[in-house]
Amino acid sequence: MIDFLLLNLEALLTLGLGVGALAGAVLMILQSSPMRVALALIWTMTCLGGIYGLLGVHFIAAFQVLIYVGAVMVFMVYAIMLLEARVAGARVFSRTLWPGLVAGALLLAAVVAGVWSQLPPTRGDAGTTSYGMARFAKAFLDEYWLHFELTSVLLVVAVAAAMAVIRVNRKAEAKARRG
Repeated sequence: MIDFLLLNLEALLTLGLGVGALAGAVLMILQSSPMRVALALIWTMTCLGGIYGLLGVHFIAAFQVLIYVGAVMVFMVYAIMLLEARVAGARVFSRTLWPGLVAGALLLAAVVAGVWSQLPPTRGDAGTTSYGMARFAKAFLDEYWLHFELTSVLLVVAVAAAMAVIRVNRKAEAKARRG
């Protein structure tokens, strides 16, 4: 049993971090408190950094943790605390619960369909059989890394725009109360 765990440790860690990232992403959809959403995003980004480290892309893993979690998320948490973005009422879950559950079910169906139709194994350098993780990592790092980074920048810009909208709405509410 211990030999099986040691031989498959990398796959088990990748699976655990993937489940952790998925749980954080689901919590981002379900929570209505902006601070809890930010903490779930921090957890998701940390798990993604661990996955990058396990894939052997230590440079991107370090940037994921240092820049996105360490700098961007600290700024976002500071902005949330500064703007005091609290949700009125006692609602625990956000309004996007049902659309999020539907999207999650579709994503789960796509993952199950992809795993169900397993690609034929490839032979690695050491004669071991690889079921596509190395091919996925190579394709991602060769072709799609720029798209991933641009999406990250777009998300940061979207959060900054959302904070600006919150600030404008708060000022308009305060002005309406006074006037």
